[in-house]
Amino acid sequence: MNGNGYRKIGVYICHCGMNIASTVDPKKVAEYAMTLDSVAIARHYMFMCSDIGQELIENDIKELGLNRVVVASCSPRMHELTFRKVCERAGLNPYLFEMANIREQCSWVHSDSKLATEKAMALVRAAVRRVFFQEPLEARDTPVNPNALVIGGGIAGMQAALDIANAGYEVVLVERDTSLGGHAMQLSGTFPTLDRADCLISSKVEEVASHPMVKLHTYSEVEEVSGYVGNFTVKIRNKASFVDGQRCTVCMLCSDVCPVSVPSEFELGLAQRKAIYAPHSSAVPARLTVDSQACQHFEGDQCHACQEVCPTQAIDFSQKDTFIEEKVGAIIAAPGYDLLPRERISMYPDDPDIIDGLQFERILSYSGPTLGEIRRPSDGKVPKQIVFIQCVGSCDPEHGVPYCSRVCCMYVAKQALIYRQVVPEGQAYVFYTDIRSDAKGFEEFVQGVMAGGSVLYLRGGVSKVFRDGDKIKVWGVDTLVGQEIEISADLVVLALPMVPRPGTNELVRKLNIMSDKYGFLSEAHIKLRPVESLTAGIYLAGAAQWPRDLPDTIASASATAAKALTLISKGKVVLEATVASVDESYCLGCGRCEEICEFHAPKISKNGLPLPTASINEVLCKGCGACAVSCPTGAITIKHFTREEILAEVEALAGV
Repeated sequence: MNGNGYRKIGVYICHCGMNIASTVDPKKVAEYAMTLDSVAIARHYMFMCSDIGQELIENDIKELGLNRVVVASCSPRMHELTFRKVCERAGLNPYLFEMANIREQCSWVHSDSKLATEKAMALVRAAVRRVFFQEPLEARDTPVNPNALVIGGGIAGMQAALDIANAGYEVVLVERDTSLGGHAMQLSGTFPTLDRADCLISSKVEEVASHPMVKLHTYSEVEEVSGYVGNFTVKIRNKASFVDGQRCTVCMLCSDVCPVSVPSEFELGLAQRKAIYAPHSSAVPARLTVDSQACQHFEGDQCHACQEVCPTQAIDFSQKDTFIEEKVGAIIAAPGYDLLPRERISMYPDDPDIIDGLQFERILSYSGPTLGEIRRPSDGKVPKQIVFIQCVGSCDPEHGVPYCSRVCCMYVAKQALIYRQVVPEGQAYVFYTDIRSDAKGFEEFVQGVMAGGSVLYLRGGVSKVFRDGDKIKVWGVDTLVGQEIEISADLVVLALPMVPRPGTNELVRKLNIMSDKYGFLSEAHIKLRPVESLTAGIYLAGAAQWPRDLPDTIASASATAAKALTLISKGKVVLEATVASVDESYCLGCGRCEEICEFHAPKISKNGLPLPTASINEVLCKGCGACAVSCPTGAITIKHFTREEILAEVEALAGV
């Protein structure tokens, strides 16, 4: 250690109540620390993170002139920032602090007190050796654009946009469909109150569409995202609708004369729409769109029927997609969900009277294709016997998805109850394997439906569903009584699980964020950072992150809005100092670092030098170290994680 200057290190061992002290002897570890080179003081205390513990460290720095600090306690994820701030308050550079994890990496994983204490000593010895070589670093800041981008115009995206806009900051809201509201607009009612969903959601839709601080782009997609936290540049594709929204009065004359009918996406195939259409009567923005995949004009026969009757000449078949760029400080991703595709569940035949839960919502809805009258899709008759099958494809790793979709138990209970209210002489059956109702009022709601007698819950699986004349035969078993069941149903409703919406993987790539093995957006930490992505400045909301009901979705959206507001309201963002650095005298300009970096921080350029070399955009760099370990000449170093520091730590652990 000679030749590195004078060091005066303070070491502090935390008991963490009995979390550490039950296995590790903090007093012995502190006594051992006092024998280490350059250690001026070593103390142990019950809770180092407490106010008293922090004051102990702060006072020692000031009174003893400590210029390095080591705290041996819990995970750096928990309290590294806490102790860095203690050092700062005492006038010591926060990067001259090192933390040894003797809880998760020692006391919690060992039962032998003697061995655990020896291991804690080794971890402290390694931290002391490493902190000896650490150098002061300075965090930097960069200005922040005081606005945000929200991707997705469903209930999550709308709530996040409203929270930010109501705080006085501009929001750019991008929705890929032609209108706002998402799947929430398709629901008939909400559990457990049975409030009409379209009425509840419509008020938010109108508020978003008319808000002066919301810049709305429907029928649009995010094409490209570049930049970094506080300074993102977003390229947005506004897709051609072939209708001039400024001229169109939504008189519907064009739709009336259109000769083409196709299944309506909003009605989930239960009704037809024309090639020029609005998705539903309450669509906002109120404008028509030409479906170029269905329109005969684009099929070569040059149909102009809609154009000929339009009184305002709003229809323009020459329209092209347009692109705009927006600069924003924060991004919220809320692309929404879909249901598991029916084709992934092979045991259920393709039959018009076997429908999914979202289709049944449209049948129950007063604004749906049957105006709230419950009718069979095949013949329009009122179903007298209806079978609901829960967990179709969920909790099923072989035929669907292994996770629980969370909302299915509740919406099945709601749908069965509404069915009995509309068809009081009808009989509803529910096949289930488990009931999960875990929020306020949910268990009481489900138990009320089960106890009412008008809905018969059968615990057990379904073995076969098939058409038998004008009935749907359902074979199953009631495992509670050990009896096989056969039901001649008029209608079967499948409770399919939520899955990420198509295109979510592509959005993940554009935003440079992570998704889990099922395709849902991944948070930085499930407990500590539940609405943040691993890319700074990008936040996650709604059912694109995991299956959620409306209250959970709205709560997550407001949480992301709060995070985004915290960022954009400051005017600047402080950047971590632990970033990559290039020694140009060693760099060959090979470009390996540029190829491997997930964050696009290194760039190869001449920088005024005869040969090309790498340079690091420190704003983009996350200090992950991928470039440093891949550099063939060792030209790249990660500040605060230098080779000298890491090797000193390893040697100390090895007892060298």
